[in-house]
Amino acid sequence: MSTNLLPVLAAATAGGPPAWVQFLPLVAMGLVMWFLFLRPQMQQQKAHKAKLAGIKKGDNVLTGGGFIGKVVKVEDDYLDIDLGPNVRVRALKSTITDVIPPAGSKPAND
Repeated sequence: MSTNLLPVLAAATAGGPPAWVQFLPLVAMGLVMWFLFLRPQMQQQKAHKAKLAGIKKGDNVLTGGGFIGKVVKVEDDYLDIDLGPNVRVRALKSTITDVIPPAGSKPAND
């Protein structure tokens, strides 16, 4: 009972699409994930890095712990922040979540 399977397999796949067509939905899902999730997140990280690089003395900043203070001294990796009268802390630049614009400036969307 020896049968040759090659002609049977060739007949079964003769009219079907090529094998690479089966991977097109996976490639399409990967591209959608890239444009909807990864690319915007990378742009946000790039903007945040630029914002941290632009911190200067006198800026108001929001720390990761929720403290708002004025930058007194800027170093490569550290900031000295004045939180209030006689309260000065040293923070890592990477823990700064936002730079708060001055009160008299217009919002970005105006």
